[in-house]
Amino acid sequence: MPTDPVAVAAPQGCTNLKLRQLSRAVTRHYDAYVAPTGLKNTQYSLLSHVVKLGPIRPSDLATWMRLDASTLTRNLQPLIAQGWVTLSPGEDARSRLVEATDGGRAKRAEGQRAWKQAQLALNDRLGPPQVAALHALLDDCLQRLDAGDDDE
Repeated sequence: MPTDPVAVAAPQGCTNLKLRQLSRAVTRHYDAYVAPTGLKNTQYSLLSHVVKLGPIRPSDLATWMRLDASTLTRNLQPLIAQGWVTLSPGEDARSRLVEATDGGRAKRAEGQRAWKQAQLALNDRLGPPQVAALHALLDDCLQRLDAGDDDE
């Protein structure tokens, strides 16, 4: 019975480089669909999380999205400037809450339609089984890496 050569072969090359190359290619693909809405790929993702989870403390949002606080703050600024998101006082003087505005929810809905077209086109190009396998592999890798963080 033949063995799977991928399962037996030792990894070749730099995993980080390969992931970054894939990430850039996928980002270009999604950006081509989402950009006409006036959103960048990262802005759509952030706005979607705020709509889904908000009102939410920035620290909780950063944790949920696997971002550091400074990256989240920097990425929120254009959404606040466009009036799609507000940063308002929280429960005490030191806390803040991020929340989508009505305009932000409308912009997210517009972006979501474009994102769905991008996802369908990616599924067509790569094949649904390949995309599902990629998702499963990425989820497994994230889980393993997160478990490793607990050991440090």
